[in-house]
Amino acid sequence: MSTTAVPRPFLQDVRAFGKPLQRMVEWMGDLGIFCWRVARSLFSLPFEGAEFLRQLDSVGAKSLPLAALAGAATGVVLSMQTRDSLSRFGAKSLLPAVIVYSMVKETGPIIASLIVCGRVGAGIGAEIGSMRVTEQIDAMEVSAVDPYKYLVATRVLACIVAMPLLTAATDFVGIFVGWIATTLADPVPLKLFLANGFKGAAFSDILPSTFKTAVFGFIIGAVSCFQGMRTRGGTEGVGRSATSSVVLATLFIMLTDVVLVRLIIEVF
Repeated sequence: MSTTAVPRPFLQDVRAFGKPLQRMVEWMGDLGIFCWRVARSLFSLPFEGAEFLRQLDSVGAKSLPLAALAGAATGVVLSMQTRDSLSRFGAKSLLPAVIVYSMVKETGPIIASLIVCGRVGAGIGAEIGSMRVTEQIDAMEVSAVDPYKYLVATRVLACIVAMPLLTAATDFVGIFVGWIATTLADPVPLKLFLANGFKGAAFSDILPSTFKTAVFGFIIGAVSCFQGMRTRGGTEGVGRSATSSVVLATLFIMLTDVVLVRLIIEVF
């Protein structure tokens, strides 16, 4: 009775496909364990209040000008693009509502999250990565200082708290500058613009879209810190950690946004 041998090239192809898949599964498992350790550190005492405030200033206050500028540019673009489109259908009176709803429900949260992801995510990944390769984190552990509580938990919590505030600022600036762009083409009082823009709007249209960015903040902080803590290979590894932090956090934000939008529609 003869047995048919499996061709060696086929086995090599299976192994070549299986190794990346195995590394991806291992990475996801390590990230899950990391997030669990961060969650425990967030709810354990003592709380690193001074470090949290320093990180909140770094993440929130220092990101505000860039987020406001992005919101202003978005408001101008929305005003110019939608004015031309609505004019073709004789619905130019809907322009304030289009600008307000676009900024509040989706454009503002996504723009603010991506801006913070690019600025803060790369910074956290590079900062913690450089501390890892220079053995500063090892020195903290030897000194009985929990790096997850002092370094990671404070940064993650700062991202969670800052993101809804930055989103609200982005929405406000985008709507205000959108009104300015609209007024330059067709003068309209600000009070009338806001009344038409928010006509029929409820808190269920504003709050869920704003506070979902807290989830984006957790993603930015957790992924960036995770990549920083895994840094290997000196300064080259620090660069890789900074880049991968931004890329992976952006990818997770996009995927999570699809899920959250669907969840918000179902609930509210």
